[in-house]
Amino acid sequence: MARRRNRPGDSDDGELSVGDLIDGPTEVISAAALAAARAAGPDHSADETHDLSAYATRDLTPPAGTDPAAGTEDLTGRSGGHDGGPAARPRVVLPGLPRPGALRRRALRDALPGIGRSRRPDAAPPVELAVAGVTVDRAHLAEYDRVCGFRVADALPATYPHVLGFPLALRLMTLPEFPFPLAGVVHVGNRITVHRPVPADVPWDFVAYAGNLRPHARGRQVDVVLVGSVDGEQVWRGVSTYLGRERGAGGGGRDPGGRPAPPAATAHWRLTPRVGTDYARVSGDHNPIHTSRLGARLFGFPRPIAHGMWSKARCLAALESRLPEAYTVEVAFKLPVPLPSTVAFSAVPGWDFALHDARNGRPHLVGTVR
Repeated sequence: MARRRNRPGDSDDGELSVGDLIDGPTEVISAAALAAARAAGPDHSADETHDLSAYATRDLTPPAGTDPAAGTEDLTGRSGGHDGGPAARPRVVLPGLPRPGALRRRALRDALPGIGRSRRPDAAPPVELAVAGVTVDRAHLAEYDRVCGFRVADALPATYPHVLGFPLALRLMTLPEFPFPLAGVVHVGNRITVHRPVPADVPWDFVAYAGNLRPHARGRQVDVVLVGSVDGEQVWRGVSTYLGRERGAGGGGRDPGGRPAPPAATAHWRLTPRVGTDYARVSGDHNPIHTSRLGARLFGFPRPIAHGMWSKARCLAALESRLPEAYTVEVAFKLPVPLPSTVAFSAVPGWDFALHDARNGRPHLVGTVR
């Protein structure tokens, strides 16, 4: 796991903070290519997430006379309909969702020097995992809604299936064939496509696979795809991009001094340490960097940091009343959100949105809905 950059006067041992890793492009793609992808809507065939770096400094201030709470563009007719699945892979059907606790222990074991695996595969796992009949616990859903700021409702929020099916993705990421150990990965991007609303009283089938292993300035990154279906119909699709930092990777540093001013905020949120512990409880992600000051320090953070998927969910909750029934929402996770802190949320009808540090304007998350 990356360690915090040395303070001035310390020797530079080449170690970088997580902020150094992800404060910059998370995918090699030009601004023009990104604009073309957005104009085409969610029907592009690539699974990987896109570089949203340009949106970190884009002016999200509503035009004069515009109500920030006004309705958004209706994107219902632009929802993606292609399957976009992988080439034929052997499918392993599990009898039920794996237990995240056991998988986390396996991940810690793999990270131990002399015990963990040293081989680093040069391809994604050549298999997909599947599980059927996953049901929603309504009490758990209600608690998730409360923690993330959604209204308690019968339909699932866009980010909830990510939590529902995450144990399957976690099992995939702890396979020996996964290209880097789970303890060292950084979640740098996430794209979710909602094809239609799904009520809480139907069972889900999930398929998880990984692909598109590619170089990154700080190592390599890979896409983990989770597909959710109801009655044989694909209704939800999530693509998470993970970065595995590796020694010897190149890449330039960041230039904080040259960062333009952040967009005007439409809301400020004061985040307490409970953000980390509450989301860990409802998501099953009990990584100590989110829940413990001591655990965070062991991994180079001065205090706990918020889960990236909580940040995305909280932003969507702020837009909830104006989202269409079908849409794609994509985010890039930039700098970690320390707990406690105050963050500034910015959004305009369209929707482009961002989360910045309220004090110094450094970007935590940038995203777009289409």
